[in-house]
Amino acid sequence: MISLLKNNGGWKKGAQAFFENETSGGIMLIVAAALAILLSNSPLAWVYDALLGTPVVIQIGALELDKPLLHWINDGLMAIFFFLVGLELKREVMEGRLSSIKQSALPVIAAIGGIVVPALIYVALNQGDALALRGWAIPAATDIAFAVGVLALLGTRVPISLKVFLLALAIIDDLGAILIIALFYTSSLSLAVLAIGAVGTAVLWYLNHRGITRTAAYVAVGVVIWVSVLKSGVHGTLAGVVVALFIPMRADSEAEHSPLQRIEHGLAPWVAFGVIPIFAFANAGVTLHNLSADDFFGGVPLGIALGLFAGKQLGIMSFVYAAVKLGVARLPEDTTWPQVYGVSVLAGIGFTMSLFIGTLAFSDPANAAALRVGVLAGSIASATFGYLLLRRVLPEPERARASRQRQRDAAVSRRGSDAMVGSGR
Repeated sequence: MISLLKNNGGWKKGAQAFFENETSGGIMLIVAAALAILLSNSPLAWVYDALLGTPVVIQIGALELDKPLLHWINDGLMAIFFFLVGLELKREVMEGRLSSIKQSALPVIAAIGGIVVPALIYVALNQGDALALRGWAIPAATDIAFAVGVLALLGTRVPISLKVFLLALAIIDDLGAILIIALFYTSSLSLAVLAIGAVGTAVLWYLNHRGITRTAAYVAVGVVIWVSVLKSGVHGTLAGVVVALFIPMRADSEAEHSPLQRIEHGLAPWVAFGVIPIFAFANAGVTLHNLSADDFFGGVPLGIALGLFAGKQLGIMSFVYAAVKLGVARLPEDTTWPQVYGVSVLAGIGFTMSLFIGTLAFSDPANAAALRVGVLAGSIASATFGYLLLRRVLPEPERARASRQRQRDAAVSRRGSDAMVGSGR
C-alpha cells in the first residue's frame, strides 16, 4: 500500500513536471496533429469527419449560432488563443521588450515582408490562371500555434526577446491574414452587425478609461463583440485581439496583480494544453489518398510550398535587414542574425491558417489535394529546417554545457595522466 502511494506521488510529480516544462505544449501540439493525419488516412476517417461535422447550436431568442464543431473550434477556441496572445503582446508593448518604437517596429516590418514576398512568388508561378490566382494569400499566413510550438521544443535555450519577436510577428501576420479574408474572401459583410462590435469596443475603452478592473465586465462585453464579429462575416478570432487590448494593466492596489496579469497567468495553461492541441487535431486532418502529379507539381502546390518555405524567409529577412541597416528598427535584445533567420524560417509554417484561407479561396473539392500538398510541404520543410537551424545557432542548455565542460576536463586530466605515465614519473 505504501509502495502504491509512493508510486502515485511519483506520477503526480511527473505530471506536474510535464505541465511545467516549456516544451510540453509543443509536444502535445505535434502529437495532436500527427493523430489527426493518421486518423484521416485510416479506415476510421469517417469517425474523424463525422466528429468535426457534428452540428452545435446555441440559440437565445432570435439569436442563433448554428455551426459544425470544426467552426466552433476555429472561431471560438481560437478567439481565446488570440485573446491570450493579445494580452502578451500588450504587456510587451506597454512595459516589456517591445516598449520602444524601434523594437516594436521590427515585427511589423517583418510581417509586411512575410506577407508580400510569398504572395508575389505564388502569383509569379500562377500567372494566366485566374482560378489559381484566387489562392495568392494562402502562403502569406503564419500558424502561430505551430510556429510557437516548434520554438517551445528548444526550451530555455531560446531568448525571451526572440520568443516575443516571433509571437509579435506571427500575430501581426495573422491580423494581416484576417484583414485579407475580410477584404478579399468575405462574400457578404454585414456592416450593421459589425457596428454592434464597434459599439462594444467603445464600451471596453470606457471601462478601461474609468479604471474599472472587474474581469466579468470585460468578459461580458467581449462575448458581445465576438458574436457580432462572427455574425458580420469577419473571422471571429479578430475579436479576441480587440478585447485583449482593453484589459487593464493596473491593479486596485500595489499588493494585487493587474487584471491582465491574472487572466494571462490563469489562461496560459488552458490554452497550451487544451485550446492549441484541440485546434491542431481539428485542422491537421489532411487526406493524402489518390494524389496525382499535378497535385505535387502544379502551380498551386508549388506556389504555396515555395511561398511558405522560400518566400517567408526571404521576405522577412530582407525587410528586417533593410529596417535595421536604415536605422528604422533594431534587432531584439540578446539575439543574433542567425537566430532571427531561424525564426523567419519558422514563420513559413502556414499549416492550419493557410489551409483555412485555402478553403475560402478554393470552394471546389477538386482543388483540395493540391492545396493540402502545398501547405504540408511548405510547412513541414519550414518547421524541420527552422528547428534544426535554431538548434545549431542557439546556446546550449546550461546542463548540457556543464556536462560537456566536465567531459573536456576529464579528457584533459586523462591526457595529463597518460603523459606522466609515459615519461616515467
